[in-house]
Amino acid sequence: VAIQCLETVFKINLEDTHLAPSQHLIEMFSNSIHKNDMLPLSGSLPENVVKADQLKDEGNNHMKEENYGAAVDCYTRAIQLDPNNAVYYCNRAAAHSKLSNYREAIKDCENAIAIDPKYSKAYGRMGLALTSVNKYEEAVTSYQKALDLDPENDSYKSNLKIAEQKLRDMSSPTGTGLSFDMASLINNPAFISMAASLMQNPQVQQLMSGMMSNAIGGPAAGVGGLSDLSSLIHAGQQFAQQIQQQNPELIEQLRNHIRSRYLSGSTEEHS
Repeated sequence: VAIQCLETVFKINLEDTHLAPSQHLIEMFSNSIHKNDMLPLSGSLPENVVKADQLKDEGNNHMKEENYGAAVDCYTRAIQLDPNNAVYYCNRAAAHSKLSNYREAIKDCENAIAIDPKYSKAYGRMGLALTSVNKYEEAVTSYQKALDLDPENDSYKSNLKIAEQKLRDMSSPTGTGLSFDMASLINNPAFISMAASLMQNPQVQQLMSGMMSNAIGGPAAGVGGLSDLSSLIHAGQQFAQQIQQQNPELIEQLRNHIRSRYLSGSTEEHS
């Protein structure tokens, strides 16, 4: 049925042998693949490849002289002449990182890896750029890949440890990943009401007076002033207990608020 439909639509039949191609379809594909394998990877003219390599060397000299903007320019021109050379992208990534252009550095490393997936230096430099923009989980992955390809590289090992520690700090409720929304707390009517009520309590007033004296090095602070941290911490603990007794429901709300913000931040970081 398919043959009959094709004959009807195109007004041909099996006797029209003069329309037959000179090669079978599989031979066309095979020949095309063989031709592509014979071409140079970059597809660039030989003279462009030579010029691009010269520009790379010039860029390397600029890097040694800490002239990073000129280095970026040289590597960019080299890429334009020979766009499939992973080294040029990786070198430009290093120059971008020196200029704090970390997003551009990451893109260049990704381009280098797309050309050469076994280029360990590209993974290492991407790890540095990712760490600089606080993407520690991705940085850990990059360093691990770099070490898979170059297991004896001490720089990758030390940078991996740094990124792992940063990631642990971000994941810890007491680390930098936890941000307390003080503005929403101050604007909370229940908190304002509780604070006003507490300040009328003579015991709380005494505690606050003691804390202020400690802070300014007054009589309650003893000889050490601010160095007498134990008394200040003790006063703070007592104040917290008073707040807990005064309005335990609000304290629990604040805890849930902090916990939900932390979990939300962790989700965004690891997505």
